[in-house]
Amino acid sequence: MFKKFATAAILAIASSSAFAAQPGTFYVGADLGKTKIDDVSGRATSAGAFIGYNFHQNFAIEAGYRRLGDYTFRGFGYSADVDLNQAALSVVGKLPVGNGFDVYGRLGYNRVEAEANAYGVNADESVSKALVGVGVGYAFTPAISARVELQKPTKDATNLSVGVSFQF
Repeated sequence: MFKKFATAAILAIASSSAFAAQPGTFYVGADLGKTKIDDVSGRATSAGAFIGYNFHQNFAIEAGYRRLGDYTFRGFGYSADVDLNQAALSVVGKLPVGNGFDVYGRLGYNRVEAEANAYGVNADESVSKALVGVGVGYAFTPAISARVELQKPTKDATNLSVGVSFQF
């Protein structure tokens, strides 16, 4: 019985490494999600693109740009439209867990810019801070994978996204 279990475990681990990221490869992808800002009602739709380089089977460096969302704030006689954008550079650490799945963590640096327009007056503000994130990925083939990720671009914002990437 133990031999059968050990054989099955070895085959599962071997199959997961067959779809693991190969060192020295690039990947590109896109994602869609929702951004939630503390003390602001509702969530905004986000969309982003990223490019990465796997410099090790378990580590990659990744750059990305994401439209975190568009918000409209209304008050006593005023209305303001605010667009949030994120540019990021981070290191991604991946841990294969079997059958094409992996879990990963992200640590990097990002710049979040807010562009506001109220009554024809434009203003912008930006903040550059650490970026952290966690996620789970699934490799459909050695070249195509999907991921779900939760990121914290600023202390008061959270983004949950679903994406697909293509390795080459």
